[in-house]
Amino acid sequence: MPTTTNRTELREFLRSRRARVSPEDVGILPGVRRRTPGLRREEVAQLTGVGITWYTWLEQGRPINVSSQVLDAVARTLFLDATERDHLYRLAEVPQPPVISDPPTELPGHLDTVLEALDPLPAMLVDARTDVLRWNRAYAALHPALVSAPPGKRNTLWHLFAAPEGQHHIVNRDEQAPEAVAGFRYRYSQNAGDPQWQDFVTRLCTASPLFSRLWATHDVAPPHLCDKRYDITGIGEVSLRATGMELTDHPGVRLVVQTPTDRRSRENIDRLLRRATHL
Repeated sequence: MPTTTNRTELREFLRSRRARVSPEDVGILPGVRRRTPGLRREEVAQLTGVGITWYTWLEQGRPINVSSQVLDAVARTLFLDATERDHLYRLAEVPQPPVISDPPTELPGHLDTVLEALDPLPAMLVDARTDVLRWNRAYAALHPALVSAPPGKRNTLWHLFAAPEGQHHIVNRDEQAPEAVAGFRYRYSQNAGDPQWQDFVTRLCTASPLFSRLWATHDVAPPHLCDKRYDITGIGEVSLRATGMELTDHPGVRLVVQTPTDRRSRENIDRLLRRATHL
């Protein structure tokens, strides 16, 4: 049953969405003059396939059983977009069904300019499944094997668990591995119906006994970025702290920037970039 605040918000939200849908939008003749704009409650109920009393109670936030199928029908009747549909579920306090994620849309070119401006800090764009989408020169110098991998394996989790020995240079992998898997399961639970996610997990379980063992624990935790320590041949140790920022125009895509945690790491990143430039 929604809280008092959510009941008020739900009532006002559904009223406002009804008001913006005209009878003509749903194939209803306007008929006599209406006192208020948009659809009537009984029209929404009829189009959704529920009773007028039930729909009225939904708007009022009454303690009724609400299924995701009915909420989806209401969302379609009121022409709610994806964001409004999510908002409806939250206000009704109904768990959302698994999200089938769409492939990332083509990212605009100005994001490359942002990545380039962040040099010499390693930076990348990554999606919810941890596929690396774009990167800058510093990130490529730090992770050459990752950025040169084919798309199906150009993934930070795959690189952490399944890259050949010596390619990831991560010193504290054992410390990071359980946290990385628990955070990934948190995102997986929101996309469990997506065959691409399921295929990725199956392939990674096959490729990495360590990932398979950690995945079988069913540990889950909100994702968070961890400090990483690298030991790069010919350069030395580099300690980096990651900062992630969601892109508001591209849901699910994050900008991740890695910042050296000490002077030696900053100097070694500079040496790494100079070496990469002369290769």
